[in-house]
Amino acid sequence: MPARIYKPAKSATQSGLARTKQWLLVFEQDKPREIEPLMGWTSSGDTRQQLRLWFDTKEEAMAYAEREGIAYRVEEPHEVKRRTISYSDNFKFNRVGPWTH
Repeated sequence: MPARIYKPAKSATQSGLARTKQWLLVFEQDKPREIEPLMGWTSSGDTRQQLRLWFDTKEEAMAYAEREGIAYRVEEPHEVKRRTISYSDNFKFNRVGPWTH
């Protein structure tokens, strides 16, 4: 069963950078999920997909996967695009956009 090694992105409700500096190893789904006939819940016999392993570096995660004989693929993180803008920029004299208020 292949594993995926990646750096998780910051969620939309998260203002800080907690849990975005570490690398995560997660297992992909091996068996399809089944609907349990009595209650209608979704279940799976594959318990490895519940496992999430955190590592400080990408190399540590890759070394662990190789040591344990786990096939893996590494997904590099995308570069963060941020515009730093302040409240006072709304009232600049040489403002590029038109005043909208």
